Amino acid sequence: MAENGKGDVHTVPNAGGDGWVNKQNGASLGQHRTKEEAVQQGAEVARRDKVEHLIHNKNGQIAERNSYGHDPRSRPG
Repeated sequence: MAENGKGDVHTVPNAGGDGWVNKQNGASLGQHRTKEEAVQQGAEVARRDKVEHLIHNKNGQIAERNSYGHDPRSRPG
């Protein structure tokens, strides 16, 4: 969990098979008709809360992750 107490944001297919949802700490942040709409809203929430945004495929596997937190620099420069 992030330093601010907010959990990562997951963009996942809706359990009913119709549309996509964003979830944070197990709670739904809203349903969307398309994956693109859900990804956009999920990224906004993750940026605001400075957490990771994990985007899943229809089969539930993580396809992409974006970090909006305070990650340490991995290389000098």
